[in-house]
Amino acid sequence: MDKRIYFLMIISFIIGLVELIISGILDLIAEDLHVSIGQAGLLITVFAIIFAVAAPILLVMTAKIERKRLTLVCLYIFLIGCIVTVFAPTFSILFIGRIILALSGALLIILCLVMAPSLVGEQYKGRAIGIVSVGVSASLVLGVPLGLIIGDSFGWRAPFVLITILTALSIIGVHVLMGRIQPKPQIPLRQQLAAFKNHKITLGLTTTFLYMTGHTIMYAYFKPYLEATTGFNATWISVIYFIFGFSAVVGGGLGGVMADLWGSRKTMVIALVFFSAIFFIFPYSTDFFPVFLTIIIIWGILSWAISPAMQSYLIEIAPESSEIQQSLNNSALHLGVAVGSVIGAGIVDTLSVEVNPFAGGIFIILSFITVVISISSKKKTAYKTKSAI
Repeated sequence: MDKRIYFLMIISFIIGLVELIISGILDLIAEDLHVSIGQAGLLITVFAIIFAVAAPILLVMTAKIERKRLTLVCLYIFLIGCIVTVFAPTFSILFIGRIILALSGALLIILCLVMAPSLVGEQYKGRAIGIVSVGVSASLVLGVPLGLIIGDSFGWRAPFVLITILTALSIIGVHVLMGRIQPKPQIPLRQQLAAFKNHKITLGLTTTFLYMTGHTIMYAYFKPYLEATTGFNATWISVIYFIFGFSAVVGGGLGGVMADLWGSRKTMVIALVFFSAIFFIFPYSTDFFPVFLTIIIIWGILSWAISPAMQSYLIEIAPESSEIQQSLNNSALHLGVAVGSVIGAGIVDTLSVEVNPFAGGIFIILSFITVVISISSKKKTAYKTKSAI
């Protein structure tokens, strides 16, 4: 495996940290900048929405730019966003910093995902995507506990100081380690969007949106769920988060290996069957710690084992527009985060946090249905690759 794949994984981890690391320090931000926690929560929502919408648009706009150069430009802009965040004197400036981070970070994650398979042989493409996905999944699941620990000890700006330093090191690494990577020949945007006529693609993207929505309904409110249903103190809750995070990191890599060995279709179906079952078993496991811990580990693994398999699946069914499909899949994932957090909040406010796992499970069952329909449907006529107009 090309060592540059692991460097792309590190970059994706650093970029991904910014999205949810803020979740554990919302109260600190609200207190320091004199806003409500609800207002501070908008920093998560605006990031997820911009991240989802901007990625495919920016990928098309930058289609002809050499990839190393584009990666460096995005990293420098991301660095500016980090600096704005660290020194933000008001909530409005912090909000602007989040927008800068979301715009640059969205393209950076997609660049890592589309560059990775181009650096390896055909038989390792799923594994390469899985390795980069490890960085993304690790950042999303470890960001919350890292933000909690660093923020509580040194203030809410401290986590972003760390990310600023790591971004600067990444820039140096790209200059030194990455060679020039020419972009793939692009087909016209109209022809790329025509891929939506392929039901296999639209249903695949819907699958990603649905399972991530279900996952986020539970994960975004996992801390209050644990507080309501278990006797764990703050230390144990942090331990649970780290166990989940480690499992999710393993799941991201395992999903890529499974996609290469079993095939993307079989991997997705098996993973979603167990994933949906876990959510309905979860509420009955909290009184039995060994079972509860096992459920946490399986949930963590499955939550990110599906992503590399789905990305491989989209490449297989639409290789001529694989970059835009991966970008749209990433958008679907982050839209799932945004919608799941809103639905989860509504359930917590109007019903009970104990209802969240059942609601999440329903969405994951729906994602299982859509992926089965996608796999079973006939493939549309392949699109011929043309030079960009």
